[in-house]
Amino acid sequence: MANPLHHAISSARRYGGAPEQYRAIHEWFDEPKQWFADFRQRAICHHSEGIGLACVLFDDIVVELGDGRTRTVPVRFVAEQHVREDLGRIPTAADWLRCMQPQAWMTRNAKPLSRELGIQEPPALDAAGFWSGG
Repeated sequence: MANPLHHAISSARRYGGAPEQYRAIHEWFDEPKQWFADFRQRAICHHSEGIGLACVLFDDIVVELGDGRTRTVPVRFVAEQHVREDLGRIPTAADWLRCMQPQAWMTRNAKPLSRELGIQEPPALDAAGFWSGG
């Protein structure tokens, strides 16, 4: 498995700047390696939805090109590069979840809150999408 530093070096070569400017993004994608030390860690962030979340969490990167010129590198480009380098393509979260085998514990102990709270129907949503009457 590639190390976040390797991805950062690849980003710097592709887009300019220094690897340190890209490292936080690549470390975020690989953070789940702390939970799983195998390919399963990639199911957490290595998909189109993870790329979208990275775009929310990180700012675009401004790199020096020399002679006082700079370039703005979109986080999306860096995030897509990371996923493609690891998987060869960009799957969706649904692609990963389709491979998950349902287990009884995943739903067996779900609390029947509507019954416990005496709610017959879900509350109505107003035009803005907020619950009314409560």
